[in-house]
Amino acid sequence: MYERQIVVNELAQGLRPVAEGMAWFAGCPEAEQRLVVRELVHFCIQAHATAEDAQEAITRSGLRPTYTPAVMLIHWRLHMSALPPYDLPRAFRLLIALLAIADARRRERYCVGGCGHEWHQLARSTGAGPAAT
Repeated sequence: MYERQIVVNELAQGLRPVAEGMAWFAGCPEAEQRLVVRELVHFCIQAHATAEDAQEAITRSGLRPTYTPAVMLIHWRLHMSALPPYDLPRAFRLLIALLAIADARRRERYCVGGCGHEWHQLARSTGAGPAAT
């Protein structure tokens, strides 16, 4: 797994504080930020995020529902890597929240008895528990 994939999965699983994740994202060049956002959209789809998860993700992220990434998510328009640079951190925060919701549901339904998903083994490999946000 790439560093960015580990970081986003640790954030979604509560193994890394959101503030630390936001600082990591801010330190990435714009091209890398766009790649991270694109991968997050893919991870959310893989985790079976639904349009119904959008409002909860907006609430969890702390974003205003009028921000462009939130409006896009409500309308299930997920091409967020094309956003202007100032909206990329908002999209990142929002998509982390969406991934957290969808992945938690997937864990409860399909992975409760254990699974082979590498990203679900992060807490074991680091010995970490949920992080404070």
